Amino acid sequence: MNAIEIRNLSKSFRGMYALNGLNMTVPVGAIYGFIGENGSGKSTTEKLICGHLVPDNGEIKLFGKKYTDAGVRVRVGALIENTGCFPNSSVYQNLMMQALNLGIENPKEEISRVLKIVRMENSSKLKFKKCSLGMKQRIGIAMALMGNPALLILDEPINGLDTDGMRIMREILVDITKIYGCTVLISSHILGELEKIATHYGIIQRGRMVQELTAEEMDARARVFISLKAKDMDKCLNLLKAKFDNVRNEGEYLRVYDVDDSEMIVEYLLKNGVVVNEIKKNKIGLEEYYVELMSKKENE
Repeated sequence: MNAIEIRNLSKSFRGMYALNGLNMTVPVGAIYGFIGENGSGKSTTEKLICGHLVPDNGEIKLFGKKYTDAGVRVRVGALIENTGCFPNSSVYQNLMMQALNLGIENPKEEISRVLKIVRMENSSKLKFKKCSLGMKQRIGIAMALMGNPALLILDEPINGLDTDGMRIMREILVDITKIYGCTVLISSHILGELEKIATHYGIIQRGRMVQELTAEEMDARARVFISLKAKDMDKCLNLLKAKFDNVRNEGEYLRVYDVDDSEMIVEYLLKNGVVVNEIKKNKIGLEEYYVELMSKKENE
């Protein structure tokens, strides 16, 4: 069973399509990285899944049932745009209001549960306005986790966080799926961070799904390259360009794409009087994969 199945989904605003025939599949238990430039339709899709908007056409199923079914709606938690917290109320008070709004039994126990998940057990008395950005984002996730949803939808939860804040957020999201069995749909522009936790990706452009793939499939499709440093970088660059089709100067390193035989490169350069100081095999990351894919689509 899939957590989310979307077929031929369309949504327009004032005659302009935000989504135009979107298809999307999110497996149960996935951390699904939802990727696209601003205005591509990510937030609109998330709001439609949550029932905040009504589609023009198409179908949305959650766990095999129509997304408007009452029994399905309670299985979805979301943090989209802002937390909705009251700044002068404490973390605990905000969570209690959320628990009461949702009609949760044993709200004190539920608050303790979600605070533990987001690693804020000792911050419940702190006023929301006194919390750091990272803490506020974690409180928002705690709010979304009230009621133990099976699907969690997060819109840009790591934007603006420092390195430590992003690390903590990564660990929390992995725990949510592995320990608590929740499926996570997460949109983010920070692809380097998303790449560290996502199990699946959906790449959207102009309201249509360009590509869906697993992390393993992305890794298999990612272009390989050799990066190297040499004593004479200018001469090295000219020699590489004379022999290989795709060579780039990245400043400190030179890159030779679609080649994985580093020994052959070293031998070739040595024969031509260039000493290689450092050389290693690599694959492009998610960000470069995304940029290359979008470039191909623009040129089609």
